[in-house]
Amino acid sequence: MSDTTQTQDPWATAPADAGAAPAHDAAANAGDAWSSAPPPAAHDAAGQGADWLSSAPAQPEHFSLLDPFHKAWVPFDSWVTQGIDWLVLHFRPLFQGIRVPVDVILSGFQQLLLGMPAPIAILVFSLVAWQIAGLGMGAATLLSLVAIGAIGAWSQAMVTLALVLTALFFCILIGLPLGIWLARSKHAAKVIRPLLDAMQTTPAFVYLVPIVMLFGIGNVPGVVVTIIFALPPIVRLTILGIKQVPEDLIEAAESFGASPRQLLFKVQLPLAMPTIMAGVNQTLMLALSMVVIASMIAVGGLGQMVLRGIGRLDMGLAAIGGVGIVILAIILDRLTQSLGRDRRSKGIGRWYRRGPIGLFTRPFIKQA
Repeated sequence: MSDTTQTQDPWATAPADAGAAPAHDAAANAGDAWSSAPPPAAHDAAGQGADWLSSAPAQPEHFSLLDPFHKAWVPFDSWVTQGIDWLVLHFRPLFQGIRVPVDVILSGFQQLLLGMPAPIAILVFSLVAWQIAGLGMGAATLLSLVAIGAIGAWSQAMVTLALVLTALFFCILIGLPLGIWLARSKHAAKVIRPLLDAMQTTPAFVYLVPIVMLFGIGNVPGVVVTIIFALPPIVRLTILGIKQVPEDLIEAAESFGASPRQLLFKVQLPLAMPTIMAGVNQTLMLALSMVVIASMIAVGGLGQMVLRGIGRLDMGLAAIGGVGIVILAIILDRLTQSLGRDRRSKGIGRWYRRGPIGLFTRPFIKQA
């Protein structure tokens, strides 16, 4: 009767038996988070880990003539890493000292360009363009700069212009004397020209890692990497311009007793100036092309706008930075081309008789 009652009563407590004990213990252990008994899966994982640790090492790879370069023979990457680490450890103060003149020039350009009200800056740039390249270029510069301000990129454009002008200043300061020296010394040219080839052909991204380790990040390291990237053209074209000076002119100057210094500054450099200005033009274009890449090491300006636009998939922001860079590139390209033009062969008068300066000086100068 009692068995029948328990069968019919669903709430009756079943008697404990020996077979139910293991299930009870397993449930208790599973519910007890602090239980010391590991689950079976843990034992399996521990066993697998022990097998992996105690397993035999992999067999060494054998050299194959059919695939000889599947592994590097020379640890060039570790050599470069160790070399950069050694430079950072021993010469970091020297590289930090190099930052000082770059920072001074860059700060001066930024204070001048950003501190000047936009209408006055546009007027000054337009007058300079008129003086250098004519009235048409002055009007085009005026409209172009107004367009940059209208799309909301004026401040960033001035920062970019300061970066480019600073890089150009140091490229001329380094490249012009270096080009003159290499044009006169064949032995030095044999040593320096491979370095110029390497500087001009190395991808721009490769410069960023050592520059960051040696100089840090910011606008000053961006100027340094731009100088390295944009220096070769002005050196090469300075060499070319001096070597293209006709030999008979050099012999004539020497026959009249010209000293080497007079020969350089009175004959060679004036005749080589169109070629040198072509080098300045190429240096400017390379500096502007480096603006976007240098923005990856926290360089401000229009390149930073392009980088942010790419990161956010904001095509409008990237387009504003790109259009600003293009407008600056066109203006600087036309101005440097005008500076390198041989005005004497075109019958153009002296600089103080043309442009806005000529408007004021012409009444006071006796016409020739």
